[in-house]
Amino acid sequence: MPDRAILVRVSDELGHPLSGVNRAASLLDEGNTVPFIARYRKEATEEMDEKLLRTLDERLTYLRGLEGRRKRILARIESQGKLTEELAEAIAGAETLQHLDDLYLPFRPKRRTRASTAREQGLEPLAQRILAQDDVEGDPVEIAESLVPEDSELSAEEALSGAGDILLEWVSEDVEVRTGLRQLMWREGVIIVQEDEAGPSPYDMYCDFSESVGGLPPHRILAINRGEREGFLKVKVQIPEKRALDILQRQFLAGDSIWNEHMKASLVAALKQRLQGAMERECRRTLTERAEAHAIEVFGRNLTQLLMQAPIRGRVVMGIDPAFRTGCKVAVVDPAGNVMHTGLICPHPPQKKLAESREQIRSWITRYAVDVITIGNGTASRETEQVVADLIGECERTVHYAVIDEAGASVYSASELAADELPGLDVSLRGAVSIARRIQDPLAELVKIDPRSMGVGMYQHDMAQAKLVDALNTVVESCVNRVGVDVNTASVALLTFVSGLGPGLAASIVKWRKDEGVFRTRKDLLDVAGMGPKTFTQAAGFLRVTDGQNPLDNTWVHPESYDAARTILRQAGQDEAQLARDQGAVGRALGDLDPPEMAELVQEGLPTVRDIIASLQRPGLDPRQDMPAPILRTDILSIEALEPGQVLLGTVRNVVDFGDFVDIGVGRDGLVHISEMSNRYVRDPNDVVEVADVVTVRVQDVDLGRQRISLSMKDF
Repeated sequence: MPDRAILVRVSDELGHPLSGVNRAASLLDEGNTVPFIARYRKEATEEMDEKLLRTLDERLTYLRGLEGRRKRILARIESQGKLTEELAEAIAGAETLQHLDDLYLPFRPKRRTRASTAREQGLEPLAQRILAQDDVEGDPVEIAESLVPEDSELSAEEALSGAGDILLEWVSEDVEVRTGLRQLMWREGVIIVQEDEAGPSPYDMYCDFSESVGGLPPHRILAINRGEREGFLKVKVQIPEKRALDILQRQFLAGDSIWNEHMKASLVAALKQRLQGAMERECRRTLTERAEAHAIEVFGRNLTQLLMQAPIRGRVVMGIDPAFRTGCKVAVVDPAGNVMHTGLICPHPPQKKLAESREQIRSWITRYAVDVITIGNGTASRETEQVVADLIGECERTVHYAVIDEAGASVYSASELAADELPGLDVSLRGAVSIARRIQDPLAELVKIDPRSMGVGMYQHDMAQAKLVDALNTVVESCVNRVGVDVNTASVALLTFVSGLGPGLAASIVKWRKDEGVFRTRKDLLDVAGMGPKTFTQAAGFLRVTDGQNPLDNTWVHPESYDAARTILRQAGQDEAQLARDQGAVGRALGDLDPPEMAELVQEGLPTVRDIIASLQRPGLDPRQDMPAPILRTDILSIEALEPGQVLLGTVRNVVDFGDFVDIGVGRDGLVHISEMSNRYVRDPNDVVEVADVVTVRVQDVDLGRQRISLSMKDF
């Protein structure tokens, strides 16, 4: 399939004009990033959004890989002198890698087998005679003797056995047979799970368990896989043997032949010795791949919401990393995230310095004008929350608190990045800084942490890590470029994900900043070592210069469109200086312009002109402004105080296939089962809520023994 045909196919699959798909593919091939193409090349792609562009990229990669594999297979079979016109046509028509591999299977180099030994003994003509089944009369033994090579010492029975080995291989490699069995497996196959070791295990619910292959939900597949890997479960996949044998017989048995019994024996042997095992392995592999793909998708959605939480700006924050024996580490940071103070309090056993700890917190609140206290949700979190809640109720200053997910804080604390950002600060205190900063700008802080450590996925340690890392890095890249980055304050970690940059250039930007001072214009970026014109084009629009020389540098307008932006401002009776002085007036004036008329005037595409006007109306727009703000509390609620029927406000912490987990401020997340998420039927929890959503829930049940809380979102 030539590239043109691939593009036509992708255009049909995506339902997008071929011209847009063609130009988008060219832009990707030239090394342009998806965020850049989605935002700044809308005319070329005919307004393909980021999701569609990533799908295009994936399909192009797959189909081009398929085409490359097709060419290699054709060349290899032709080199063996076995490429027939019919086979070449079948290979040309194969639309999946699996079908291609099925066609190539008989020609793939093999290790030595009984079938290869039989061929060396000259028994292939006998196998072909049996396969043809043209003989309706005669003695199979006599025919076998007549077809044994003259120099062979094989008996007729040994020859028939060797021919059977060749037939077994032919049957097990037949494309139609494998296709039929594969369809049967997905239609009627059953996965059977049994206990591998007696006694209680985390997988008791899967002991003596069976379910149709096609009905297994992804989370159950991953749970079964883990139980098998840990030695608790035995797993097998079964298909109806008689139905499977019927498929083989329809393909290979023909009328009344003296070879029927020999052929049947080879079919049974092929099914039991080769095909059943091959189909089971393929089925398990496909189930796992699908489950992993689904889990990665869920993880990605949750991670997006986690990273896109609304920041709380302009607040002084005290972060507390709670602990018992080693004490609670404390850090106070200013509104820009700079460390103002660090300390240690020991209100819990074994030290029990409660009064002293309360006084320390009180003094820091007063001295640094603390607005918000954030508490990590790890060990001693609940006890620390109680101390804070009791104290702030007595403070003259109005202070709120929030319990923050501290996932990954310890990993960050010990990282080279943390050592570079917080030089001279003890490792144990860096986690408190991270916990404080997470509420000020979740995205800027969480990009410093491996996404797999953030606790918003399921079975993330059980799947192919390379695929997971690639997918999650794509999510982070997407979020960073949706929000944009202040080039004068962003960390190396944040800059790394900006379109076109990467770790090396991110470090160079920070180094330039340290050596030369702040960037005054976007053009200054061209002075950074390694920043060429092409990279500048990819990155510039996503890098903001706040309070710089050119107000346009603090907008989403790309430098390549500055002339157009100035013309549009003049048409509205405004200029760049006015943009910096009175954004409201500029926005109102721009609202009176006609975008199509402006597009014709500046000779730019209509989508670009619309984006320019929108960017000038709201410079520095942060899409997170529309996200729900985190819940700030002033008092504490215990799980023991919960009663069925109570209505509470909570924050969604994780969304999985069977529901969502909600933090209602009792130190333990409650579960809203999928059946309790809405008055209507819910197919996918993500259709109802996302991570970081603030939701109203009703307490249904509280199990104090197992510390489990059941919640409902119905009627809200």
